[in-house]
Amino acid sequence: MVDVVALLLPFFGLILIGYVAARATGQPLEALGWLNTFIIYAALPALFFKLVSRTPIEELTRIDFILGEIAAVYLVFTGAFLVGYVVRRNSFEDCTIQGFTAAYGNIGYMGPGLALLAFGDKAAVPVALIVCLENAAHFIMAPAMMALAGDDKRQLHLIVGSIAKKVALHPFILSTALGFAAAASGHQLPEPALKLVDYLAQAAAPCALFAMGVTLALRPVKRIPAELGYLAVLKLVFLPLSVYVVLSLVGDFDPVWMHAAMLLAALPTAANVFVISQQYGVWQERASASILLITVASIVTLPIWLYIISSGILPPDLFP
Repeated sequence: MVDVVALLLPFFGLILIGYVAARATGQPLEALGWLNTFIIYAALPALFFKLVSRTPIEELTRIDFILGEIAAVYLVFTGAFLVGYVVRRNSFEDCTIQGFTAAYGNIGYMGPGLALLAFGDKAAVPVALIVCLENAAHFIMAPAMMALAGDDKRQLHLIVGSIAKKVALHPFILSTALGFAAAASGHQLPEPALKLVDYLAQAAAPCALFAMGVTLALRPVKRIPAELGYLAVLKLVFLPLSVYVVLSLVGDFDPVWMHAAMLLAALPTAANVFVISQQYGVWQERASASILLITVASIVTLPIWLYIISSGILPPDLFP
């Protein structure tokens, strides 16, 4: 357990540094704009391209893995949505954001650096597949659910076109597609270009975690939702268990792939959930509070999950 805590300390330390810096300097949240632009449009795409392009193409075609992982995520999404809609009688829109609170993890900012440090380079492929294709699923699901709720008044073809454009042109998706092309062709970039990609990729985790700390510091807790208790349990406990069970049922995967998928599932809720809530004017203050408090709770749950995974308490496959 000491090794696990030592592994996580730099990650939560970077978040803490960002949090303290935001509190100490008094800069507004808008000042983070260019750093977020660098992370989303340069550093993380470079990391995903690097991971995918240097992987044998046959390892990139495990459609059963990514479909199983996304199915596990949306099982939890559906559970959170139904509890909110059927049991608590919340609105369709509120329940959509609650579903994302329980199912949309901080896989882009925290996932790659933590998984690679914990499991080595063999975790690169599952991490890249999960981050890019799960994000694509969320980009599709969020506007689709809000259209069903009636919050999006645009015509159907405009909604579909907007979704397709958002997915196709997102830098995570584009960089992964370029990585696939490089892996399939067997050609690598010239040495100067590879060095640039490496520099950008190395900056991804520190910048992303610092930005996450700043964001948490500057979004004060105003309304703690009554749903927070079960949403936190779904996100931090049931989602990694769901991924573990579903992937065990779907196929026979390398233990590192299973471990990486479980670790990414155990991460706290992504700040993108607040972005979605703000975009549609739904559950905003409660989404912000949920992200902050679930992130704080993950300081306890993440070391436990890493210990469970690394110690072999759970076998790599539940149904060998």
